[in-house]
Amino acid sequence: MNKVYPDAVRALEGLLFDGMSIMAGGFGQCGIPEHLIGVIKHSGVRDLTVISNNCGSDGSQLQLDTGPIRSGLGLRRLLEDRQIKTMICSFAGDNKELRRQSITGELDLQFVPQGTLAERIRCGGAGIPAFFTKTGVGTIIADGKETREFDGATYVMERALRADLAIVKAWKGDAEGNLVYRKTARNFNPVMATAGTVTVAEVEVLVATGDIVPDHVHTPGIYVDRIVRESAYEKLIEQRTVRARS
Repeated sequence: MNKVYPDAVRALEGLLFDGMSIMAGGFGQCGIPEHLIGVIKHSGVRDLTVISNNCGSDGSQLQLDTGPIRSGLGLRRLLEDRQIKTMICSFAGDNKELRRQSITGELDLQFVPQGTLAERIRCGGAGIPAFFTKTGVGTIIADGKETREFDGATYVMERALRADLAIVKAWKGDAEGNLVYRKTARNFNPVMATAGTVTVAEVEVLVATGDIVPDHVHTPGIYVDRIVRESAYEKLIEQRTVRARS
């Protein structure tokens, strides 16, 4: 089975349809599958349920070393075309369009505590349908959900999350789909890779099978259905914080 595709367009060929659910890796602008997101945007699919830590950025806080960055980054590009119907995430950030669409009722925004979001996805990949956590007990997070007592403490039940498609970004991959993430870009990508009915990975470096030391593999290839090597990634600075020089 050949998992390697020549470009992001063909890597997603036959997988996209209206009303589908998509998990997208990344945290802020770090480790986002930007080329695959671009293909989804240009495909025109609509009424999407998107699961991600955040929904991209309007670019107001972002810049390159060479100057200001354009607006509309990451999943924000799908928002601009009203392709997202439901957004499940843990952070709005500087995404004013996400807040606007939520307030006007154009989009169903479901906030999930960040650790709970990661665990819901991990459980989805592990075949665990639900789990209990203290996070959110006594808040609107627990409204309408089952609670239970364990050892004298109250816990709320959270359901696992899966998606029709998981798109992830890794630094290095091989022809079998084994993936290695680099530093902070590891974030949500490994758990999402396990929780998609189909998982497509984009990588910066593609090597032959056997060239990755087995102990260095973060996502085993058994979870990855398609892989594509892309280039021309923008190295974004999300929040530039430096000490004033004397």
